[in-house]
Amino acid sequence: MRRFNGLVLPPSGSFSRFQGPLELGLHQGGRRLTPQRRKVLDLFQRIGSGRHLSAEDVHHQLVEAKTKVSLATIYRTLRLLVQLGFLHELELSEGGHRFELSSDEHPDHHHLVCVRCGRTEEFESEQVLQAGKNAADKIGFQLIESTLNVRAICPNCKTI
Repeated sequence: MRRFNGLVLPPSGSFSRFQGPLELGLHQGGRRLTPQRRKVLDLFQRIGSGRHLSAEDVHHQLVEAKTKVSLATIYRTLRLLVQLGFLHELELSEGGHRFELSSDEHPDHHHLVCVRCGRTEEFESEQVLQAGKNAADKIGFQLIESTLNVRAICPNCKTI
């Protein structure tokens, strides 16, 4: 039995009317693959991992690409893609949310977030990961993931 993001995939080589994990995940959840859902995921796949977009950023880029989609649809689609494991949601302390393509290559990465403009940069730190493991072990928790959001001011905003 093969799995992807918690979904049970059909055996390799078997015929499936689904084209990939997104279609399968939506089908298993009783949902349809709408053109808007496909375009949102395609946007994240096109820009690649490590890029962080707000719902408004996604909406703006799709509207510029002549895709007719409401901001409400973007919010619902982003939440769904997070639930299915295709996107990761970064919750900022100012109440904003950013979304990025999920990546098995960098599951435990951290973020520097500019408190003025929202610019978000990733970094990795073995020390942060170890601190998370130590804290979890000390209390008897099992560590699932470790992320740290560092609030700062980026070089561009610092000069303003």
